[in-house]
Amino acid sequence: MTYEMDIAGLKRDLPLCKVSDDLYIGAFVMFGDVELTVHCATELLERAPEYDYLIAPEAKAIPLLYEMARQSGANKYFLARKGAKNYMRGTFEVNVKSITTEEVQRLVIDTADAELIKGKRMLIVDDVISTGESLRAMEELVTKAGGIIAGKMAVLAEGDAQERNDIITLAPLPLFNPDGTVKE
Repeated sequence: MTYEMDIAGLKRDLPLCKVSDDLYIGAFVMFGDVELTVHCATELLERAPEYDYLIAPEAKAIPLLYEMARQSGANKYFLARKGAKNYMRGTFEVNVKSITTEEVQRLVIDTADAELIKGKRMLIVDDVISTGESLRAMEELVTKAGGIIAGKMAVLAEGDAQERNDIITLAPLPLFNPDGTVKE
């Protein structure tokens, strides 16, 4: 089963994936789809508030983050990793539980990155906002590092996130019943 999406004028068929016995989601994956990544980055940048740096959570938003930085001429962007890496000299971290992950995860930035974020207007970018947990964790991480939230953006708003007016998105993504119909 698939769901045809119109993402700011670009059409894609999203496979429907089981989350639980009564909930399916449309799998939106930008990895490997250069046309989609470039298109979404362009469209989001047209809607973006003023900011100093972009930041996104690892992993599905990485191509979007890179392309937005490239198109805007930025030489630096930040990625919140899902765990501390050996090259990090120290870390700032928060916990997150998202709809697509079974376990609680950590989002981590290096203290050197935190120093650069301090006092800067940060634009949080993600591929899909659903429960808002990843977004909440990103806001906490930026604030903990001393950054200022300039805005929050995602390509798609899924489920209840469609009702939020604090996130700039390109399109809504419904939730689905096991038979592929849209949940009401």
